Amino acid sequence: MVYRFFVALALLSFSLNAQNDAIIANEKLTYTAAYNMSGILTDIAEVTMETSNIKTSKATLLKLKCTAATYSKWDNFFKIRDLYESYVNPKTLTPYLYKRDINEGSYYKYMKYTFSHKTKTVKSQLKKKNNYEENKIITINSGTKDIVSTIYTLRLFDYKNMPIGTRKSLTIIFDREEFKGQITYLGKETITTAIGKKECYKLAIGSSQTDVLKGKNNNFLWLTADVNKIPVYGKFKIPVGNGELKIKSATGLKY
Repeated sequence: MVYRFFVALALLSFSLNAQNDAIIANEKLTYTAAYNMSGILTDIAEVTMETSNIKTSKATLLKLKCTAATYSKWDNFFKIRDLYESYVNPKTLTPYLYKRDINEGSYYKYMKYTFSHKTKTVKSQLKKKNNYEENKIITINSGTKDIVSTIYTLRLFDYKNMPIGTRKSLTIIFDREEFKGQITYLGKETITTAIGKKECYKLAIGSSQTDVLKGKNNNFLWLTADVNKIPVYGKFKIPVGNGELKIKSATGLKY
């Protein structure tokens, strides 16, 4: 269920050439994930997004890490411990390596992507319970990204000079398949958050896959209308219900 929040967020990134001037190492964003239970939006999990520098023999990469965990009182009902990681070029956020480790109730899946942008392929490794493992090579389009690098890329764009009503599309690889997403820029809106009242850029999102998002006017994201452009509030309708993502804290920001 929580992975659908990440998919929804990822649908908002649409440029392939933007340069990173906002995201640095040691940034940490913390969110509360709420889900509609019996008609009431209930806080059920905490989501964190963290960055760090990783040195390799050839370069220094930026590690983008996202985690989701249910609050302890909900663990007996449906325990979630999810981890997403993407290792990217710190200037362009182009991904080189992606890992996804999902533990939701009795469901487990591990997925690893190794990107080769020159050959437009992804080497994928899938693991499930009972020691099941499957490896595949996947052909991708130019500019295709994983979910995590896509989420962060949405912060690199010049919304300030973007005309209201602008629509953009993108391609994301998820579960070894590419799919299309679309965003529409709706203008500015001021909202109250846990980190204060924020003027925000408001975006509507949609997907070509009906198993990700539902409806045309049910899915929105608010980014702070400043140089950091951090996500502070998300509202989504997914096949298993509807939910929200609300920021709790933000530290280590560049500006």
